[in-house]
Amino acid sequence: MTELFTNELKDKILSHKRGSIGIAQINPIAGDIEYNAKKVLKYINLAQNIGLDLVVFPELTLMGYPIEDTIDRYPIIVEDNIKWLKEIAKITTKTCAIIGFVEPREDINVGKKYYNSLAVIQNGAIKSIVRKSLLPTYCEFNDYRYFEPSPVVGCQSANTLCNFDESKIENHPKTIIINGIKYGISICEDCWNNKEFFNSNVLYSKDPVEELSKENPDVFINCSASPTRAKKEQLKHNMLSFISKKYKTPFVYVNQVGAIDNSSFDGSSRVFNKEGKLLARAKSFEEQFLIVNPIKNIGEIYPLTNGPEKTLAEVKEYTLEYEPDLERTYKTIVQGIKDYFKKTGFKKAVIGLSGGLDSSVCAVILADALGKDNVFGISMPSEITSLESKNDAIDLAKNLGINFLETPVKDVVDCIDNSLKGIFKKVESKWDNRYKISSTADNIQARSRAIFLWGISNEFSKTLPIATSDKSELYMGYATINGDMSGGFAPIADVTKTKLFSLAKWLNKNRPQKNAIPLNIIHKKPTAELAINPKTGKTLIAEDALMPYEFLDEIIWRIENKKEHYYDMLNSEFLYEKHKKIPKELKIEWLDKFYGKMSNALYKWSILPPSVIVDSHSINKYDYKQPITSSHINYKGISKKKISKKIKEFLLCQK
Repeated sequence: MTELFTNELKDKILSHKRGSIGIAQINPIAGDIEYNAKKVLKYINLAQNIGLDLVVFPELTLMGYPIEDTIDRYPIIVEDNIKWLKEIAKITTKTCAIIGFVEPREDINVGKKYYNSLAVIQNGAIKSIVRKSLLPTYCEFNDYRYFEPSPVVGCQSANTLCNFDESKIENHPKTIIINGIKYGISICEDCWNNKEFFNSNVLYSKDPVEELSKENPDVFINCSASPTRAKKEQLKHNMLSFISKKYKTPFVYVNQVGAIDNSSFDGSSRVFNKEGKLLARAKSFEEQFLIVNPIKNIGEIYPLTNGPEKTLAEVKEYTLEYEPDLERTYKTIVQGIKDYFKKTGFKKAVIGLSGGLDSSVCAVILADALGKDNVFGISMPSEITSLESKNDAIDLAKNLGINFLETPVKDVVDCIDNSLKGIFKKVESKWDNRYKISSTADNIQARSRAIFLWGISNEFSKTLPIATSDKSELYMGYATINGDMSGGFAPIADVTKTKLFSLAKWLNKNRPQKNAIPLNIIHKKPTAELAINPKTGKTLIAEDALMPYEFLDEIIWRIENKKEHYYDMLNSEFLYEKHKKIPKELKIEWLDKFYGKMSNALYKWSILPPSVIVDSHSINKYDYKQPITSSHINYKGISKKKISKKIKEFLLCQK
């Protein structure tokens, strides 16, 4: 077994065993109880061999977080997690272990079937159980759909698991005493409700940590499964530091690592001393066993990804300075790909290489996540694909060392086109609503390419095709269903185009193999190469069909981060306008185009393949939900005068 701590730190811990804690930052598989339980057993044995007082695991360790509706439809896995928990308890000795699990509620008539709980086990038995109180339902979280909230104050002794006297819960504090040290225990969201830190902008009426502080614990412990997002690292660091300093109590925060579908967890478990200073921090995006002693101020600080600021910026401003978040973005996507493939049993990826930015960035990250031999790049030129694009795809594949072939789509496109012409004539004899100008020819090309990729996936085992759409173009619906949107995973669906340009440059500088992405790809204007611009006679440039990406991405940012409406943006100065003045008529045109295309793109978002959430907000269906039939929302809003007039007109019609 590889020891994930220094000998010097181990010696310090052994000389100060009282108060020594092992932080088991693990990467679970959702629903694979045996796999997760064996990880738990490994780290409990390690902690006991060292002689630690305590070993702590993340939220829902045995089940994996999030587990979603699985526990309701397949309650057998909840039974299994109880069986494993009881067996794990039997092997514990003096070292105490705190393990997250799903606890069934016995003989209930009201409420949910389960608690999100922690078991405190020691000396062969389950000593007590702590239940989660605050159940989030925002972003990708949906805890209250499955779990019953626990009273904010209350811990339960556990002589026999799942046979509790509910009437006595509030008489027991959520604290445990180990080797004379009192620990106050909470679960994830329970520590995210400090009114002072959030300036009273909180979601819940009570703060479990504040209630725990009344029991005068020597150390706070929080078992968490908190996904990574842009700017969240700074928020988390400052919040935990604030709490430990406010209550003059060390804070041990244990976080899950690894990816489960759309959520990527960065680990980075940490300990703050009673002054609010960082004492220890585990690695980011890696499973690790970190040993600390918050009572004796013993710990080791591993670095974060490069870039995150040390302080939380209160003022939200749009910027194209993405450098502070690029390494985290890269590692989030790499981990998302690795775990999605590993945990679903896939091993290889096939991707269409257009010679453009989106597919190039995807190919680089896939090669890093899966290994170059497990990636196959397919160039599928059409009649309007430029020689430049074909050569760029070849150069990228050579630079990465991935498998590559070029196969034109002309024959398939011509076959489908000829077949559709006959079909369209027959339909037109019955319907008179045929478009004078359509996107059919464009989409045939994109969907023909998807046929090739899916064909390879169907023919070769454990192979998954990749969807290469980016966030900016998905917002505008500038992506083809069953075309570039088609695949088993969408790596960059939560990365805007301007950030992708920065990420491409970062990849060229920071990977061991420098300049893998040809500079020509980074410098040329993006184009889908599906249509000819009638004004120029050349391939249609994406920004000509949409608007400048810098302006487009700021609209997205303002909607997601500042909740601005149409007139807010119309009357605000965009970053783009600071270096390039535009007439108000053009700004109105761009805003109208954005809202119009976004409204029509809602159904496309709903069928997007699984994609790792990267940004602070996203259109990932696990993170953001909007009715597809809400496309007629008046995003501009309506004045009181106008609405009064509309009501009067309606009432007159009724008469």
